[in-house]
Amino acid sequence: MKATNKSEQQRYAAGMKVRRRVLGEAWVKKATDSSTTFTQEWQAQITRSVWCDVWTRPGIDPRTRSFMTLVLMISLGQWDEFNLHVEAAFNNGLTQDDIKEAILHAAAYCGVPAGNHAFKEASATLAKIGRAPKAIKLREPKTIKVTKQTKAPKTPKP
Repeated sequence: MKATNKSEQQRYAAGMKVRRRVLGEAWVKKATDSSTTFTQEWQAQITRSVWCDVWTRPGIDPRTRSFMTLVLMISLGQWDEFNLHVEAAFNNGLTQDDIKEAILHAAAYCGVPAGNHAFKEASATLAKIGRAPKAIKLREPKTIKVTKQTKAPKTPKP
């Protein structure tokens, strides 16, 4: 592993750059503006450790990180973070179909209830950001004509 000599300030600045690119300026401004003396260190910590130290690593591209984050949030049932990353996924090149595939894959391993809830949450978030999935008109099932069947001959009992 390559050692780094970045100062905490440099890591914070690098983390904020990634955080803004992924989550958007408005979200980051809201998060930083709502910091308190109680939460300020936490905001700095996640900016350095998550957004700089993890998201800037060369081993995984941002698009794949978005997939992973969506699936992890589903598995943990962290719906606020999931919805945040549904919005952010588009900044990393994901499409609605990619988000759907992430949910389907997660549901296979996390369970149907998690998948149901993830689709519900993602649909609401997509609608909120102007990317609502298109409604489809379901066709009525075909009526099956039931015909009178003849009974099979009885076999004699021994």
